[in-house]
Amino acid sequence: MRRTVLPAVLLGLLLAFPAVAQAQILAKINLSSQRMNVYVDGAARYSWPVSTARPGYRTPVGTFKPTALVRYHRSTIYSGSPMPYSIFFLRGYAIHGSYETKYLGRPASHGCIRLHPSNAAALYSLVKQHGAGNTVIQISY
Repeated sequence: MRRTVLPAVLLGLLLAFPAVAQAQILAKINLSSQRMNVYVDGAARYSWPVSTARPGYRTPVGTFKPTALVRYHRSTIYSGSPMPYSIFFLRGYAIHGSYETKYLGRPASHGCIRLHPSNAAALYSLVKQHGAGNTVIQISY
């Protein structure tokens, strides 16, 4: 009996662990409500206020995949502004932490999606853990 149980257990472990590593992360950003909802394998995990583009700037709308993850980035365009836990998704656009937390929940950025630094760290960790290839960013009105 031991000969059939051990292979069955090993097979079960092999099948279980890749599924965990390949969880689907979905970050849905709504520009009208200035909120981000994060789902893991279809289950709601987080809901956070964000700041997106203020008047005169734009946050791109559409469906994107992360192109780069940078733990601590400084803007090369806006006076070296700190962008902790950056998840870049289109050219210079990123989801990142911001220390300007009093503006969260209303448009305030040059186009990036700003989060509270602790929320940005949680999202960054999820994407790093499960992989950029298993992450989708959806931005809509």
